[in-house]
Order: sequence, then C-alpha cells, then structure tokens
Amino acid sequence: MERGNQTYVLEFILLGLSEDTEVQSLLFGLFLSMYLVTFIGNLLIILAIISDSHLHTPMYFFLSNLSFTDICFSSTTVPKMLLNIHTGNKIITFQNCLTQMYFFMMFGQLDNFFLTAMAYDRFVAICHPLHYMVIMNPRLCSLLLLASWLLSVLDSLLHDLMVLRLSFCTELEMPHFFCDFNQVVRHACSHTFLNDLVMNFATGLLGFVPLTGIFLSYYKIISSILRISTAGGKYKAFSTCGSHLSVVTLFYGTSLGLYLSSAATQNSRANAVTSVMYTVVTPMLNPFIYSLRNKDINQAFKKLRNILSIKGYFVSNLQKCS
Repeated sequence: MERGNQTYVLEFILLGLSEDTEVQSLLFGLFLSMYLVTFIGNLLIILAIISDSHLHTPMYFFLSNLSFTDICFSSTTVPKMLLNIHTGNKIITFQNCLTQMYFFMMFGQLDNFFLTAMAYDRFVAICHPLHYMVIMNPRLCSLLLLASWLLSVLDSLLHDLMVLRLSFCTELEMPHFFCDFNQVVRHACSHTFLNDLVMNFATGLLGFVPLTGIFLSYYKIISSILRISTAGGKYKAFSTCGSHLSVVTLFYGTSLGLYLSSAATQNSRANAVTSVMYTVVTPMLNPFIYSLRNKDINQAFKKLRNILSIKGYFVSNLQKCS
C-alpha cells in the first residue's frame, strides 16, 4: 500500500453490537444490569471473605483475588460501552484504545492464572490433605499471586508495544464494543506477521501451560476420589472443587468458543456478540456459582449482613441523637 494512504491514527470508531437505534436503550439497560450484578456480586464475595476469619485460607484467598479481577475485567469494557450508547459518541482515541486493550488482556490473563492456582490448591487439599497447610503456606500463595501479576503485566505490555509499531489506514471503524486486539491488528496497513507470531506464541504458552496444569490437577483429584471407598466420602471430596470446576468450564468454554468462532468466520459483528459471553456473562455468573452451594460462603454472607445491619443501626441512632 502506498505511503500516502497511511496516517497516524488518532481515534477508532466502535460500532458496538448493533447500529439499530431502536435497540440501543434495550442494550443499555441490559448491560447496565449485568454490570451492576457483576460488580455487586463479586464485591460481596470479597467483603464476605475479608469479614470472616474462617475463610482466611488459600482457597478463598485466590477466590477473593479472582472476584477482584472479574470486577476489573468487566470494568475495562462495559462502562465505555454504556457511555458510547448514552452519548451516541462511538469514538475512542488511539491512546484510550491501547489502554483498554492493555487492561483487558491483563485482567483476562490474571483470571487464567488464578484459576490455575485454585486448581493446584484443590489438588493439594484432596491428594495431600495432611500436608496442605505446609505446602500451601502464605509464602507460596504470595509468590503465586506475584508471579500471576508479573506475567500478566508483561504479556499485556508486550502486545501493546507490538501494536505501536503498526501503521493504520483511514478505515478505522470496528464492528465491536471494545478495542479487541485482533480487530485493531486487522485494521493495520503495515505487515502484521510479527504481531500474529508473538500473539500466537504468547497465547499458546500462557494459555496452554495453565490449562495443562488444571487438567493434570483434576486428573490427580479424580484418581484420588475414585480410590475413596464410601460414596459419602467421594461426594464430600468432590464438593470441595465442584464450584471451581464449574467456573473453569465456563471460562475456558466461552474463551474457546470465541476463538473457534473467530477462526471459522470473518463476520466481526458475530464475533462481537460471541465475545459478550466471555467478557460480561462469565464474570457475572462466577459469584452465583461459588455462593450457590458453598456453605462457607453462605454463612459468611449471613455474618456480613449482620455486621452491616448492626452498623446501620448505630449510624441511624447517631443521626437521631445529633
């Protein structure tokens, strides 16, 4: 392509999920409701774990970090989408687009690492219960947390720097509701071979290795559960990792579905609709999965409700006295 047809990009245009003006209010209400459920649900999980000393264990330590990450993950895309619908302004600057891509990839990768750490935690709890507190000590948990953040930050930074080396054409409309890395690279006029190579290598390495770790952990877990003689013992052992297994299935199922749909079709609008499951629905469902049949979380919710009601009682009395 000739040099004259290239330009320094200042902004992109996010076309969203639909350009039909009649459905914009419906989309706004739907995504606002989903975002509030995601934010409040995950925040309650964090507060419940902090307020209950019985939940100060490695399992719930990683769960609280997963909930925090889910809040941030949704917050990188949904508020901007809601603002675009409300104002009718679909423009996002190049700098803001890079920032959104950076945090979206970082928090998505953190989800991946935290789910892997939680799988290892369940493996130790079920396969080596007598050595659980020795193996899953605070130092190891802190190292896993630090390594997850460090790798996620570096991976996202690498992808953003690779985008900075690209030049773009004047056609900058993206049929998506956020700055998706694949969409941004696809709009480049310069060669993207190196970007594709780095993306595939990083995705393969940072996606395949954690997923392999999860599979190996659950292979050992299932093998240990099958050796338990009583049905009650098997149910009790499996119930401790049932919620995590459901979240893992949802997370990797939706992300794999998004990858396969992107590879199978070039319809960007269809891919944007598919990505809603991965970016919005999954973080919203995680709190329900962990609280639905988890007695510890439900008890913590009751304690948290009692604490908040007591504080509200004292606040109301103080206001009356003043």
